[in-house]
Amino acid sequence: MSAQPTTTATGSRKAVSLPHLLDMKKRGEKIAMLTCYDACFASVLDASGVDVLLIGDSLGMVLGGMPSTLPVTTDMMEYHTRCVAAGNKTAWVLADMPFGSYQESPEQAYRNAARLMAAGANMVKLEGTAWLADTVNYLTTRDIPVCAHLGLTPQSVSALGGYRVQGKDAKAAKLLKTNAKLMQDAGAQMVLFELIPGKLGADISKSLTVPTIGIGAGVDCDGQVLVLHDMLNVFPGKKPKFVRNFMDNQPSIQAAVQAYVSAVKGKTFPGPEHTF
Repeated sequence: MSAQPTTTATGSRKAVSLPHLLDMKKRGEKIAMLTCYDACFASVLDASGVDVLLIGDSLGMVLGGMPSTLPVTTDMMEYHTRCVAAGNKTAWVLADMPFGSYQESPEQAYRNAARLMAAGANMVKLEGTAWLADTVNYLTTRDIPVCAHLGLTPQSVSALGGYRVQGKDAKAAKLLKTNAKLMQDAGAQMVLFELIPGKLGADISKSLTVPTIGIGAGVDCDGQVLVLHDMLNVFPGKKPKFVRNFMDNQPSIQAAVQAYVSAVKGKTFPGPEHTF
């Protein structure tokens, strides 16, 4: 018997908290996350039962028409975080730290993370591997919750040689497992995996005590995230394999979002066709 959600799209819920997200993992209830960049969509997503609103640096591409996430600035992230926080009532708010805002030092990371927290974020997300552990520890010991982003890290796309599936061979898979444990031990309260084999996503999710979120990482992660404009089928161009068009056969955006939440919590998304 699958775990029952603590809220419905039409019911009321208390504000989602970090202990609540940890409890969802323990109970086996999937976490539904979507990117969000403004107050109007924040209100719609929150009312539709989305657990976590991610102000992704993907805003540079979907809102600004940029070729990648690299040109996004902390000023931009701060502004959109403030907008999302203004429209949200109960969802957990997670904000990306953009390229160049935390790589220099833990102190630099703290200054910029503090700006996003003051703008309304409940947690910040950073991309990196072992080198990031000290920064994660520096932030979390100073009461800034952190989500670590592993696997395909878009801010490192030039170094990775493009948007490719990560962790495909045994050596790479072992390194991902090691880095995930390292991030948890450093204090990360959530780990997001992008573009990794589904089996690896399942193995790591079982091994960690903190919630895992997948995007192209299989159905066995503790939650799922998609870029809002992808799942509504409004972002132009070919969609990644892990994307599903939730606007298909739906009468409204809110209905599409509710369908996404139901599919994530019902473990029907992602399916095998979305998995590597």
